[in-house]
Amino acid sequence: MLAGLKRLFRGSDGVPVPMQEPPSTAQSAAAEIVERDDSTLTDTYLSGWFRHETGELFEGFRIDPEDSILDIGCGDGPFAHFCATRGAEVIFADIDASKVDAVSAMLKDSNARAVMPLVTDAKPIPLEDGRVNKVIAMEVLEHVEDPAAFMREIVRVAKPGSQFLLTVPDPVGEGVQRDLAPPSYFEAPNHIRVFGRDEFERLVVESGLVIERRTSYGFYWSIWWFFFWACKQDLSPPWHPLLQSWTQTWNMLLSTPDGPRIKKALDQAMPKSQAIIARKPE
Repeated sequence: MLAGLKRLFRGSDGVPVPMQEPPSTAQSAAAEIVERDDSTLTDTYLSGWFRHETGELFEGFRIDPEDSILDIGCGDGPFAHFCATRGAEVIFADIDASKVDAVSAMLKDSNARAVMPLVTDAKPIPLEDGRVNKVIAMEVLEHVEDPAAFMREIVRVAKPGSQFLLTVPDPVGEGVQRDLAPPSYFEAPNHIRVFGRDEFERLVVESGLVIERRTSYGFYWSIWWFFFWACKQDLSPPWHPLLQSWTQTWNMLLSTPDGPRIKKALDQAMPKSQAIIARKPE
């Protein structure tokens, strides 16, 4: 999914449609995007991501120049990149040194006031206590051997009052994946656990954080992955015609007057991911 988000993010600057605007406005913007290309920019934006006009990486999670960000499990770096465009200090970490090197190169001439690359398995994270005030952990917890220990580490390096953006795959989509994906999908270093919704919330609360917002999104991505296994291709473009056709179909739906409303209902029914925004008490 991160590879897909990186592809989407490259074209996401300046999207003019906040989620709260009337459906007619959303329809107009979606139609313009469908005509321009076949990306899933509209879906990503309507899900709450990359809100340049409000400075929010995700709805409810604002990035400001004075922030110090830890993006743990940074992958290809779309979230670190957004934070850098906002002028924040960006610490990005991954177990894969090649990923860290690639993100370092990407952020070399960015607007970030400082960047710090880290290659780490987070056991422990090589940062002092209270080093950052924003923590991003996107689709990471399902990969780690000890989620509670991982949570203790990211809470440790955060200042009191820090905000956290955490996502994991949703159990509904993962249940379908068990029937479709190869066995390696659920083996290390991939998804070694599936978090039930109550389980995910309990993990966050038991780490000492206070939940500010819970949501889910990504019906488009759930179906994309189900189709992906039929395509017998690597996780890189050019994409199989089946995947291209699904993206075009989804964008056509979003360009209709009821598209955003239908997306919202389907996101609730079969989301790809569940997200929690939480805060460390003062």
